[in-house]
Amino acid sequence: MSDVFEKLNSKVEELLNNYKRLKEENENLRKELMEAKANCEVKETRIKNLQEELSLKELEIEEIVSKIEKMLE
Repeated sequence: MSDVFEKLNSKVEELLNNYKRLKEENENLRKELMEAKANCEVKETRIKNLQEELSLKELEIEEIVSKIEKMLE
């Protein structure tokens, strides 16, 4: 009878250890996900800024081309 209880106790301890390990792993993965999302937001902001800069540069180029065309007429 005590052998059955020992086996049961051992299995319960094993389950609890697995639960704790998986809980820690889940928390670590959650932290990694939060960091990845934050990095993604930073990159999206940088891309948006670069797109705005590119649009401004394209407007400047169009103005310069327009001035050159007028000078050549």
